Amino acid sequence: MTTSPPRLRETTKAEPLGSFVAGQLTRLCRAVGLGHADAHGYADLLTQSLEHVVERPLDLPPHAPTFLSDDHTPVEFSLSFVPGADPTLRVLLEPGHGAGDLAANGRTGLRVVRAMAQRWGFTTDRLDELEDLFFPPSPQGPLALWLALELRPGGVPKVKVYLNPAASGKDRAARTVREALCRLGHERAFATLPQADGYPFLALDLGDWETPRAKIYLAHQGLSVADSGALSRMDPGPEPHVLQEFLCTAGDLDASPAFRDSARFAGRPVLSCHSFTEAKSGLPSGFTLHFPVRDYASHDGEARARARALLSRYGMDPAPLDRALAGVSGRRLQDGVGLIAYLALVHELGRPPRVTTYISSEAYKVQPPRSQLSIPLPTR
Repeated sequence: MTTSPPRLRETTKAEPLGSFVAGQLTRLCRAVGLGHADAHGYADLLTQSLEHVVERPLDLPPHAPTFLSDDHTPVEFSLSFVPGADPTLRVLLEPGHGAGDLAANGRTGLRVVRAMAQRWGFTTDRLDELEDLFFPPSPQGPLALWLALELRPGGVPKVKVYLNPAASGKDRAARTVREALCRLGHERAFATLPQADGYPFLALDLGDWETPRAKIYLAHQGLSVADSGALSRMDPGPEPHVLQEFLCTAGDLDASPAFRDSARFAGRPVLSCHSFTEAKSGLPSGFTLHFPVRDYASHDGEARARARALLSRYGMDPAPLDRALAGVSGRRLQDGVGLIAYLALVHELGRPPRVTTYISSEAYKVQPPRSQLSIPLPTR
């Protein structure tokens, strides 16, 4: 797909990257009801975790490419919504960004995670068990380690790491995932996963989680709406029509039911995520469908409308999303696409469904709006 080059973010001074993303995070904390002390503490934590690029001025290009965002900002935000409560704010970052090659990137990421473990008194045993699989001497692929922080009142976040199954080669990604699950005690888990076109991430909960998860992300290129209904392996799990309706809303499919059922998303692939917490059944306890809305919308005004429709459908207040978008960017939503990167529908055993919106920092660039002709429309 050919698109116009991203437009540079308008700046009036050489603001450092760290200052810019810390300001965004502070405003996001206010948008979801976190207090002043928490907001500033988490902003400091974010900048400390970007040690190699925190002082790099934004009038310089990104220090290095990163798979984490389209404009190569090593930070992404997300809001996880549930009915009747403030959304949970999360920040995803690449702590090794700017450290050098991929091996140095990974070493920095491990050091940052272990420093957090020492600071907050949690163990990295599960991560240590997988180190040789995901941090070979000459790693391959688009990432080494990403760090996700779920920001809670009190200043101590929940911690999650994202690892690259293709670190030893894309052709070995499936074997790496299988071996990792076995080492984590989930010997039967890999066999339950649906067919996929790739294994972009394995994620691990570390520290203070009620039931720590191992999460496997699968890519589904050209996924049809009809086939999405069969991706979940939870028991019980979401009904097929629930997943199909999510994709229709997120993808703004308002054609005939016959078209919707056979439509395939031809752009950036839809992702599924399968969360494992117990080994006895071999089945996942959680399932998420991630839709890359930025590939299938003309501008962020359209993406916002779809997000609001999903939130309203599930009984969630969309007002915090509007506050969050205003806190991250001052531009008109119609002037770019990608501020809202993904929309996700989350199911976990024993809990109500969640809707998650992923919000780009756009520290460096804003992708211009697309014409309708440049959007990879679903095809039959």
